[in-house]
Order: sequence, then C-alpha cells, then structure tokens
Amino acid sequence: MEHMKRAANAYKTAQVDAAVLGASPHELVGMLLSKAIESTKEAKVHMLNGDISAKGQAIKLGTAIIADGLRSSLNMEEGGEIATNLNDLYEYMARQLLKAHAENNTDILDEVVSLLGNIKEGWDGIKPEQPAQTEIQTQL
Repeated sequence: MEHMKRAANAYKTAQVDAAVLGASPHELVGMLLSKAIESTKEAKVHMLNGDISAKGQAIKLGTAIIADGLRSSLNMEEGGEIATNLNDLYEYMARQLLKAHAENNTDILDEVVSLLGNIKEGWDGIKPEQPAQTEIQTQL
C-alpha cells in the first residue's frame, strides 16, 4: 500500500514539474499566488481541526511562497511604485501569517486569503504581450 502512495505522490510531483517547466514567468507568478491562497486556506482548516502540526506546515509553505517566491519575483528597479507597494504588502502578509499561527486566529488567515485573492484577480487580468506569429516563425 505504501508503494502506491509513493507512486501517486511521484505522479503529482511530475505533473507539477511539467506545469512549471512549460509556464511563462507570468503564469509562474499566477501559480505562486494560487498555491499561497490554497496553503492559507488549508492552514485555516487545520487550525479549526486542532491539527497543530499540519497548520504549522501550511503556514510555513504560505509564508515561504509569499516571502521568497512572490517577493523575489518583483523587479524593484523597473517596477516603480507598484513593485514597492507589492513588496510591502507581501511583507505584511508574511508577518500576518506568523501572527495568525501564534494566535490561532482564523480571521487573520481570512484577511491574507482576501488580499492574495485581490492580487491574483488583478494579475490574471494582465495579459502579457505575445509576439506575433510571424515573429515566432522568423525566429525559428
């Protein structure tokens, strides 16, 4: 039975790896936002169920995605005020996740999910320019 779990986990990992490898930088940020939302929602479920270990793992993942993944994806030199504001917001959310963990406060988790959701909605509304088909063909 254990080998079936390992096989299923390996399959899931391969699916994620394939999705990441084929993703544009824009899509990768969208994936990070989605995963941060998902892990924060999971933390709330674990918090409500009293599963301290799983709550801690979910908060740790959400914090890492926000603090390391999303913040490091910002181009502070070219991003101007938007990048600065997002950096500050990501820093705030990472602190809030740690506070929610320490205080067992689901309201704080809801706030972080809402903030991430707003950012994701805006991010999804941005469509990066695609090179024209003729440009792609001439580059090949």
